[in-house]
Amino acid sequence: MRLGPLRRRDIARCVEIEQILFPGDDPWSSRAFHSELDAGNFYLAARPDESDELLGYAGLAVVGRRRGEYEATVHTIGVAPEHQRQGIGKALLRALLVRADEFEAPVFLEVRTDNESALALYESHGFERLGIRKRYYQPSGADAYTMVRPARTRDEVAG
Repeated sequence: MRLGPLRRRDIARCVEIEQILFPGDDPWSSRAFHSELDAGNFYLAARPDESDELLGYAGLAVVGRRRGEYEATVHTIGVAPEHQRQGIGKALLRALLVRADEFEAPVFLEVRTDNESALALYESHGFERLGIRKRYYQPSGADAYTMVRPARTRDEVAG
């Protein structure tokens, strides 16, 4: 598997995966993905070594002005169901965290409170639960945890 930039021609497949992964909520539209790329946010695609098939995708936004004032937010991570439990989500998350570490930024995200596998993944990468956003996901009304991984300095990343 290889990671590389998400391309606009990948968006139709991203939308298909979203509809499979989030049927009871409001899956991202083509417009949402285009907007993220237009904004210059950091988006990755996971592909098999031997083809251009899209296995998964992930996105991160970083905001701020200078060192110590940046914050990063994981906007999405999605892996096609037939490719889950193969380390793709972990690889995508790690790549997003490397990008956030370049800015020495804390990383925030929201995750469904009932998504055990995602919670385990995030907690294994240093995320902590900050609180609950009631009825965050719509239209299902599912709750979400807000989680944070503290900023890592260059010395911490290098060590």
